[in-house]
Amino acid sequence: MAAKKPRFLLSNDDGVNAPGLRVLADALSKLGEVWTVAPLEEKSTTGHSLTLHKPLRVVTLGARFFGVNGSPADCVNLAARKLMPAKPDWIISGPNRGANLGQDVFYSGTVSAAREGAIMGYPSLAVSLAVDFDRPGLDRDHHYASAARMTVQLLRHFAKTGLQLPAHTLLNLNVPDLAWNKVRGLKLGRQGFRHYDGQILKRRDHRGKDYFWVGGQYKGYRRERTVAGAEETDCHWVEEGYASLSPLRLDTTDTAFIRELSRHLQVSK
Repeated sequence: MAAKKPRFLLSNDDGVNAPGLRVLADALSKLGEVWTVAPLEEKSTTGHSLTLHKPLRVVTLGARFFGVNGSPADCVNLAARKLMPAKPDWIISGPNRGANLGQDVFYSGTVSAAREGAIMGYPSLAVSLAVDFDRPGLDRDHHYASAARMTVQLLRHFAKTGLQLPAHTLLNLNVPDLAWNKVRGLKLGRQGFRHYDGQILKRRDHRGKDYFWVGGQYKGYRRERTVAGAEETDCHWVEEGYASLSPLRLDTTDTAFIRELSRHLQVSK
């Protein structure tokens, strides 16, 4: 008897028309059944949010292919609970146009879609392509195929070994924007920390009113050494030409500091 093929739910934050989404959907279709439910508009850096103050509307764009006027987390929630006839085996978000490394995971709509999947109890994976935005080029010039191929390899490994994600843990995969034969391999990386200049531009509109553009330029990452002297962060591995895989927990409690607090903090009844 043939083994049941897995069912994938694919989403993103770059929008349902993002070129990388089609590349990954095509790659996943070789492994199993693919459902794509993604925002109708780009939702980059929207973080983790659910739409409660207005109705969500779904546009059917093809077979098992839908656009939603909501956030990436909305798309996952709606798809898994209402649009799909059966539960997904994996929820995969991406590939994002741009890395989601270090603390970027808290801003990222791509990671939030995978996080929503983890909250709901599904094995979930966020995928990002580390595009260099300072280098001119079109979306079609980026190596989404490398991100898709690394994703497929990772999923095949899970299927072959029977490896299971712990409850409430998601995977964050970042792939350098390189041709496949130039990606040096896959490394496990701790969550690092990225530096931005935090610049906010102030301008004035034609009615004489001020407005602001929030942004900031990337200024590199914090260099961190382990006791053994090795650099093991997600930021470092991608900088070195490797894909980085980081397991992220929903529980962000600083357990070490809890112990420190317990020695100094007196709590009265």
